[in-house]
Amino acid sequence: MIKNYLVNNAHRYASKWLVLAIDVFLISVAFIMSYFIRFNLTFEFDIEKLIMQFPVVVVISLISFLAIGSYKGVVRHTGVRDVYNIFNAICLSSIFTIFMVILNRQYNILEDFTIPLSIIIIHSLIGFILLVASRYVFKTSYDNLVKKFKITKNVLIFGAGESGILTYNALTTTTNSKARVVGYVDEDVKKIGKSINGVTVYGPQDLTEFFIGKRDISEIIFSIHNISNNKLRELVQSLVDLPVQVKIVPPVEDWINGELNVSQIKQVQIEDLLNRVPIDIKKSKVSNELKEQVILVTGGAGSIGSEIARQIAHYEYKSLIIIDQAESALYDLQQELKQNGFHNFVPIVGDIRDKNRMNEYFQEFKPTMVFHAAAYKHVPLMEYNSYEAIKINVAGTKNIVDLSMTHNVDKFVFVSTDKAVNPTNVMGATKRIAEMYISCMQQENKTKFITTRFGNVLGSNGSVIPLFKKQIEKGGPLTVTHKDVTRFFMTIPEASQLVLEAAAMGSGGEIFIFDMGDSVKIFDLAKNMIKLSGLKYPDDIDIKITGLRPGEKLYEELLANGENTLPTYHKKIMIGKVRELDYTKIRSKIEELCVTNMFFNANTVPLMKEIVPEFVSNNSDLCKLDQKKDSNKGDEGTKKILQS
Repeated sequence: MIKNYLVNNAHRYASKWLVLAIDVFLISVAFIMSYFIRFNLTFEFDIEKLIMQFPVVVVISLISFLAIGSYKGVVRHTGVRDVYNIFNAICLSSIFTIFMVILNRQYNILEDFTIPLSIIIIHSLIGFILLVASRYVFKTSYDNLVKKFKITKNVLIFGAGESGILTYNALTTTTNSKARVVGYVDEDVKKIGKSINGVTVYGPQDLTEFFIGKRDISEIIFSIHNISNNKLRELVQSLVDLPVQVKIVPPVEDWINGELNVSQIKQVQIEDLLNRVPIDIKKSKVSNELKEQVILVTGGAGSIGSEIARQIAHYEYKSLIIIDQAESALYDLQQELKQNGFHNFVPIVGDIRDKNRMNEYFQEFKPTMVFHAAAYKHVPLMEYNSYEAIKINVAGTKNIVDLSMTHNVDKFVFVSTDKAVNPTNVMGATKRIAEMYISCMQQENKTKFITTRFGNVLGSNGSVIPLFKKQIEKGGPLTVTHKDVTRFFMTIPEASQLVLEAAAMGSGGEIFIFDMGDSVKIFDLAKNMIKLSGLKYPDDIDIKITGLRPGEKLYEELLANGENTLPTYHKKIMIGKVRELDYTKIRSKIEELCVTNMFFNANTVPLMKEIVPEFVSNNSDLCKLDQKKDSNKGDEGTKKILQS
């Protein structure tokens, strides 16, 4: 056992004893050099006294090194702390030597033993220089030797401040790093042209394709702290046309134990380039609203529903019930919440279309707030699966709405979509019908019904950005349905935060709309994603125009014709002032639609078009229904003319 321990640890101890031996050797050389320097590089000194003093000085130095532990540092990672330890060891050695000389003068322990103070001082200075220099030489030699056998990449660090220097240190001191820093970039004219750590500081104007190619630069790493999102977006946007990958250093608070790890340097995400300011709700009333509430989230394993559950988990609610029919996704969310220390929740595998089962859950848990996020959302799939779209988006919503009223739920928050506005597809029309049914039920004044409308959610299942990433990994091409197609975007946390805020500020009957900034051209989004990957469009990866999909339109809207908005206490959140409805007639038609759909009747889509007159199909086989309707209107007009 002892033998195995010695064998397994021999390399670790051998290295530090070797360092100690070298240090003692260098300190011995320094003592001899101190005599030569003291006597003007001649032998005009008493060599016998030198021989007498030599072993004493060596032993004192050895004791000092052992006491301070200056030999224990890993030489190839020598830093300021190691130099500080060497300084302490040299000082301790000098103090011991002086004390030994004074003690010998008093008690004459060693006859004729003394060391001049000048020799001690010179010895200390030379010893310190030799020990530090030896480590630097070894460290530099090791780095150069290792990098000769490694595939390295040349990088620029954007930011020559403290953060940039720490990034440089992380890249150059990490053994596994394959990066060679060839320069800094900074907007400060006082720094441009100077050097830091022997690396030149350039200005942003120097970043040309010629400059990048000449120095074979493959990455530019942003390392600027306390920079606004707008400024970061502006700087990154100026670099996306260059043939380099653009990466970013995380905020200091995300560093591991206050130190930057190379693995934390990530590629800039396309979200950073969207022309919009992220929502930031500072006057949130959510905490008071959710306190002591029993909260039910449907579609709780989906993109929005799961994030709503995650955010709710941080508040002081009474209990949280998460329902979804997707077993695997719900299990993943359950494990995530548990690992993050949240246990006051109940995951349920269930289908909102099963009204009897949902009724049992309402009776058992007695929710006081409902967040309804369960829905089918993929436009092309739902266009020719109208039965399923109606069954979950309309009938499923109707089930949860009716049960909320029956069981005296205080607030019901519905997650809708911008595709419900002037819908051109079955999915959007079903979401609009769900909105209309909720408006009808609001008239009962039992439950406070609140609707929220979003644009596209970044990173959600089936969204365009994950699709583009997969296509880039496969070498392209990226597929865009139309060169002029535009969409509104927001992040999943923002969308979920808006839902919670709507629940807090809503008093019933409102449709909350988020100011999402300017819409984004999908074609430009695709080009930027190619460039951010360090590739060129169209040389490396091309973009293919595939044509609009069934039910898809060029641009989305957040308000229908005849609607306007009212402000709220947050400038990014507005209330849509919707058109008045014939609630009795609409409710009757929606109930008819749900019953008709149960019998697989083909008349459901024409009935949807009656309920939502602005529902005009686009790029779909269902367009013929609109043509037939227009034809019927024309025939009725002809009859009226003949009659008159």
